[in-house]
Amino acid sequence: MTRRNLIQLLAALAASSKVRALSSTPAFPGPPVQDYHGYVLHDLVVDGCTGHIVQPKDPLPGRPWVWRTMFWDAFPAADIALLKAGFYVAFLDVGNTFGCPDAMKHFDVFYETMTKQYGLSSKPALEGLSRGGLYAYRWAYVNTDKVGCIYGDAPVCDMKSWPGGKGKGTGSPNDWKLAIASYHFANEQEMLNFKGNPIDILAPIAAAHIPILHVCGDADTAVPEEENTDIVRERYMALGGDFVLIVKHGCDHHPHGLPDPTPIVNFIVAHCAQGEAARQASLLALKPGTVLKLAPGQW
Repeated sequence: MTRRNLIQLLAALAASSKVRALSSTPAFPGPPVQDYHGYVLHDLVVDGCTGHIVQPKDPLPGRPWVWRTMFWDAFPAADIALLKAGFYVAFLDVGNTFGCPDAMKHFDVFYETMTKQYGLSSKPALEGLSRGGLYAYRWAYVNTDKVGCIYGDAPVCDMKSWPGGKGKGTGSPNDWKLAIASYHFANEQEMLNFKGNPIDILAPIAAAHIPILHVCGDADTAVPEEENTDIVRERYMALGGDFVLIVKHGCDHHPHGLPDPTPIVNFIVAHCAQGEAARQASLLALKPGTVLKLAPGQW
């Protein structure tokens, strides 16, 4: 092969690689309309619901993503850190609907859109803040093959606790009525008899070996730890599931997250990324069964 032919071949290979790279980049709709903490954000409309997707500057192989199920941009430290690590961050607004079946139908379409149309990973991390935990667990329950991990932050795991207020928690009477209506129950008793709360639907999730991380405060008056996270943890581990708990001593329902979200990021990267990124995160992530207790000043 002559030197000229070699140069032409190398140029052709470079052009081919560039085409493949461009063709593999998700074609998100329209120009970015917002700057999300220094990252490019695209607004979406999926199945009649508005949503967002934020692009990392250097996506990891396989395009892993975190799916925030509620409260877009509230306490976003973990999401921003995951963007920096190479994850996409996505959200669909289905309203204040408590993970009801109608909302889950929208979630199904959103998942197909993210994975099939935009080429994101087939197993996202589900991020459930507060009542967002209802959406994360209820979607994972019937989609166990489509979830990389669950991160719950002071998550609601039993609607009788919140918004029902049937235990120690303060409850929310208006939200309780709205939840009953969202599930199309005829009356409160039907909601009280409901066996589709996260505390009730853990067996398929455990059987699929989906790891779970919860971060919560032990002084939460709205979503008490003992009525929500503690029940999930006990039952999930009894089912053989992997569960990690970070407890913020003296913390009420707010603030969510951690000032240094590294433990959250390592957990999610370890279970939802590929290759070297996942391997490195696995070395640093909290091990299954860990209970990390943080004193005031650490959270």
